Amino acid sequence: MIRIVLVALFLLIYAIISIPLYLVEFIVGKINMEKKTKSSQWIVCKAFRFIMFLSGVKLTVKGLENVPKDGPVLYASNHRSYFDIVIGYTLVKNNTGFVAKKEMEKIPCISHWMRYLNCQFLDRDDIKAGLKTVLKCIELIKAGSSIFICPEGTRTSGDEMLPFKEGSFKIADKTGCPIIPVAINNTEALFEDHLPWIKKAKVCFEFGQPIDMKAMDKDAKKHVGAQVQEIIKEMVEKNREIVA
Repeated sequence: MIRIVLVALFLLIYAIISIPLYLVEFIVGKINMEKKTKSSQWIVCKAFRFIMFLSGVKLTVKGLENVPKDGPVLYASNHRSYFDIVIGYTLVKNNTGFVAKKEMEKIPCISHWMRYLNCQFLDRDDIKAGLKTVLKCIELIKAGSSIFICPEGTRTSGDEMLPFKEGSFKIADKTGCPIIPVAINNTEALFEDHLPWIKKAKVCFEFGQPIDMKAMDKDAKKHVGAQVQEIIKEMVEKNREIVA
């Protein structure tokens, strides 16, 4: 119980502190939009690291050297918990916008920072709106920002993944950026397995080898989601012993 109380108290304090920070970042954005995005990500990452500390996250990270140091990428991961974003943001190497469900847009404070970080809100029930989100992600990658997606479309429980939505990978196909498979183990043990409490847990994030869609033929491109999912499944299975 103490962990959820501490996290809730920190989020309240952070929401209050954020009010003047919004103004500062707004002014920075008027001068230099790239600096605004970088500084906003720095602020949010500091907050997320503190939440991880309060929550008792024992994190193992593998394969981070597989992420190119220069240029945007499309991160694609399985999705287990709200903590996927919290932890994931502390690990990405460059400016990165996460694709989140549209409902997140209604959360005060959090949604404001997400907009500053180029996050996109996906309406899963509206095909046209979903296409607009994909097009915006393509635009962002062409401008130099990475994108982090969860192609299952929603959080899952148990060992099985939902099929990856192939349309998500149009972002890499249309921009030529590499795809980085990301395997996430055991984040649900922090929160979702015992709502509403937060409990300490071992967590593993593994970043796989980059996948270049430019080198694929048309048929392979049609099934790249299934290929990425299979890679992630293998990494998840391999890393189970780390979080046991």
